[in-house]
Amino acid sequence: MRSRIAGDFDYETHGAGYGGQRRPDPRIAALVHAALGDARTVLNVGAGAGSYEPADREVTAVEPSASMRAQRPAGLVEAIDATAERLPFGNGSFDASMAMVTVHQWSDTDTGLRELRRVTRGPVVVLTFDGDALERFWLADYAPEVIAVDRRRYPAIEHIRQVLGGTSEVTPVPVPVDCVDGFTEAFYARPERFLDPAVRASQSAWGFVEPEAIDRFAARLRADLASGRWQRRYGAVAAQPEFAGALRLIVARP
Repeated sequence: MRSRIAGDFDYETHGAGYGGQRRPDPRIAALVHAALGDARTVLNVGAGAGSYEPADREVTAVEPSASMRAQRPAGLVEAIDATAERLPFGNGSFDASMAMVTVHQWSDTDTGLRELRRVTRGPVVVLTFDGDALERFWLADYAPEVIAVDRRRYPAIEHIRQVLGGTSEVTPVPVPVDCVDGFTEAFYARPERFLDPAVRASQSAWGFVEPEAIDRFAARLRADLASGRWQRRYGAVAAQPEFAGALRLIVARP
């Protein structure tokens, strides 16, 4: 058994609700699966509870957290207990690989990315957030501590591309108004959801914020929702069918 957590967040203690809250959104999944091209064998690193794993490919999943591995649905392959930084596979073992909103949590992002490239013959597909675009989201006004945490954690998009090497493309991913994946921007039009501790518990950035700051956030948001102030300020954004935020899909080819 591992004596310390594998990345920057303790999923053994705080990851119990991820399987229910962080479900794959089918529209985002379609983009991810298209990016995998015609790959038959796919490696999913930092696989968690299995979000965005394609059902029509031969998937190998790697996940260091026992809590997260236990939340994988019965229909998915059993995940291997390993880390991105030390993948137990030979060079070029997979047609494609994927890392879904996980690279910011690795203990050594560059080593993990190089390992992905080493074991992958074709595209490496990374779903992540652009730290430079996080302040587009209204949460930056209500919980600047959360945005500051994530800005520190997310590797720069260009840096990810450079480490993966080869040729790459970056696609902004619009967030649907009814997005079922419970990351922060998924609730751009449903601010009341942030008052639910279970929702916040499935967004790791809150785990780095002092409880007092979270209490202040919740009190202010609750008051502004009751008074209509939030709606007056952000109602136009909430009325949009999609939010052009910080979510990015990187596809790197050798």
